[in-house]
Amino acid sequence: MKRATFFLLLAVLAASAWAATDPFVGKWVLDVKRSQYPPGTCPASMVIEMEPAGKGIHYRSDTAYANGNTAHSEYTADYDGNQAIVTGRVGVLLPVFLKRTNSRTVVASYTNHLMVVATSERVVSEDGRTMIITTISKDTVGKSLTSVGVYEKQ
Repeated sequence: MKRATFFLLLAVLAASAWAATDPFVGKWVLDVKRSQYPPGTCPASMVIEMEPAGKGIHYRSDTAYANGNTAHSEYTADYDGNQAIVTGRVGVLLPVFLKRTNSRTVVASYTNHLMVVATSERVVSEDGRTMIITTISKDTVGKSLTSVGVYEKQ
């Protein structure tokens, strides 16, 4: 019994250490003035919250646009490149695959009918205070679009 308790305690401590060292965990707020979006697409505000979950994160975002529209998305995904289902106010959204490329970089790939339709590279600064998300996608006619969101940790 003591051995089982020891291993349980060890597992809890390991999970806590992972959460403490994951620079993506926390609340991030979009700095609209420092961000670069294609004309007419920049949110008026966006908040991303990430919490440790398994070998990855639980992600939540809430976005407001100048025209009054809002969006919400949420998922739990490991950093292993396996598919995770994304949900929002309107139901199921495009699935995401997360892959950690180094301790401060995660690539999120969004798919539609097994084809990657958008890729977001998330990079946290060395001081852990800024996250830059560079997203490359295509518009309705197939033209490549790039947006750069600059987020500050709260």
